[in-house]
Amino acid sequence: MSDLYPDQILQATIEKGKAKAAGSTLSLSLLGFLGGAFISLGYLAYIRVVGGMPHEWGSLAVLLGAAVFPIGLVCILIGGGELITGNMMVVPVAWLAKKISLAAWGRNWLIVTLANVVGAFFVAWFFGHYVGLTEGEVLHKTIAVAQGKVSAGFGRAFVSGIGCNWMVCMGVWLCYGAHSISGKVLGIWFPIMIFVLIGFQHVVANMFVIPAAIWAGADITWMQFWENMVSVYLGNAVGGAVFVGAMYLYAYRDKLK
Repeated sequence: MSDLYPDQILQATIEKGKAKAAGSTLSLSLLGFLGGAFISLGYLAYIRVVGGMPHEWGSLAVLLGAAVFPIGLVCILIGGGELITGNMMVVPVAWLAKKISLAAWGRNWLIVTLANVVGAFFVAWFFGHYVGLTEGEVLHKTIAVAQGKVSAGFGRAFVSGIGCNWMVCMGVWLCYGAHSISGKVLGIWFPIMIFVLIGFQHVVANMFVIPAAIWAGADITWMQFWENMVSVYLGNAVGGAVFVGAMYLYAYRDKLK
C-alpha cells in the first residue's frame, strides 16, 4: 500500500479526530498519562545528552540532544498514547469538518491535558528528582532550560508555542500519511527534532522540565510555572489548530468525501 497524498491525510486525520473525541474517559486518561510520560522521557534524554556535553560544543550538543527527543512522539503515535499538542490539530479538524460537537472537542482536550500533566509530573518527580536524573551533573542544564522557559514572558512564549506545535503537528500529519513503521518514524523525527533544536516551547515538555527544576531547588515559583502553561498552551493551540489543521482543511476541503 502506497503512502497517502495530502488530501488523503486530511481524510485520515478527520477519522482520527472522530475516534479521539469518542474515546472513553478511562481510555483517554490512561493514554494521556502515557503521552505525558513519553514526552517527558524524551526531554529527560535531551537533558542527559546536552547536560553531559562540554560547554565548548555549543550548538552541536543541542543538535545531539534534539536528535533523541523525538522518541517520545514515536512511542505515542506508534505505540499508543494521547498528547494534547497533537490533539490540538486532530480534534479541531474533525470539528471543522462537522464530524464532532464542540462539547466533544472540549471534553477531549480537558481529559488529555490533565492526564498529560499527571504523566509529566510522574516522570519529573520519580525519575528526575527521586532518582536524580535531572540533577547532579546535569542540574545546571535542567535549571537553565526551565529558567529560559519561564523568563520568556507571555508574548514570546505564546509565539514560541505557535512555532513548536506547527512542527509537532506536521510530525503527526506526516505520520498519518505513511503506512510503514519506518516511514512513520522518519515523518515524526525531523519536524520534532527541528522544534527542539530551534528552542520552541512545548506545553507538555514544560510540564516536565519546569517542575523538575523547581523540585531540584531552582529559583522558580509555581505561579511562574502556571503562567508559562497558559501562554504556551494557547500558542500550541494556535499552531496546531490554525497553522496545520485549518490550513490543510480549507486547502483540500473540496476533495473531502
